Amino acid sequence: MTNDPTSPVALELERLRGTMEAGFARVDGSLALLVQRSDQTDKQLADHEARLDALERNRWPLAGIGAVTAVAGVAVSVFQLTAR
Repeated sequence: MTNDPTSPVALELERLRGTMEAGFARVDGSLALLVQRSDQTDKQLADHEARLDALERNRWPLAGIGAVTAVAGVAVSVFQLTAR
């Protein structure tokens, strides 16, 4: 094989190299976009989990307050009935 840069094989190899570089650049760009979207999705998921945890934490005290209020209402009613 000769080292002639103008040979048809060398020209085709150079075109093939350029095509491969362009393809790899396009694939790298697509992968970078997918990684960015994945990171955004992870952040949204973490945010939703934090908000859900906060809602679950705040839900239980409300039920406890409701139960205490109901028991207090029953106690007052029983006291009023026995006071008569």
